[in-house]
Amino acid sequence: MRVAIIPARGGSKRIPQKNIKKFCGKPIIAWPIEAAKASGCFDLIVVSTDDDRIATVARNCGASVPFERPAELSDDFTGTSPVMRHAVNWIAKNVQAVKYACCLYATAPFVTAEDLQKGQRLIEDSGSSYAFSVTSYAFPIQRAIRITDEGRIAMFEPKYYHARSQDLEEAWHDAGQFYWGTATAWCEERPVFSRDSVPVRLPRHRVQDIDTEEDWLRAEWLFRAMQAHGDTT
Repeated sequence: MRVAIIPARGGSKRIPQKNIKKFCGKPIIAWPIEAAKASGCFDLIVVSTDDDRIATVARNCGASVPFERPAELSDDFTGTSPVMRHAVNWIAKNVQAVKYACCLYATAPFVTAEDLQKGQRLIEDSGSSYAFSVTSYAFPIQRAIRITDEGRIAMFEPKYYHARSQDLEEAWHDAGQFYWGTATAWCEERPVFSRDSVPVRLPRHRVQDIDTEEDWLRAEWLFRAMQAHGDTT
């Protein structure tokens, strides 16, 4: 079976109750749940949480919350891989064997059903361990600069000082929206950033980290502008 697993623990420090805070009129977790449902990719959509309020909102949005995430997987230092491993193993033991599991972040309101469908096709066709969302850097990373301890400027890669931007290799980064993976890859906690992964490319305007209140406001402005223009691609 194919499952979507949405990690959504309580206890967010920088943005209280971040995973269920209203984003453009809905709890933010509602947007990825709706995208997962609309994609038709999944036999089951599960939210992994330790928080009763998040569990209630998730169920009201149409997701399943069949277990309570253990406390040892709910602190500030637990990564995504152990949470996914726990969820995949629980589903396999209590529901049905899992073939593919897609980690879908609760604070990814820009994710679309089409993105998830593309990720499914890529992981199935490529035979890779993972297929995950990426987007390109807006500026060549080879020409990045740093500020020294003396308050001066230095290039990370001085050899590229005279290079033209168009001659430099394009660089990409994790878009932080979703990660399709085989059940085996999740259970073995294989690294996502490896040659055994394939990229699902997203345009930069649909990628926004939401870690601070300022990020949140910027994301809502962008989201509303995109909705007003019917732009979801």
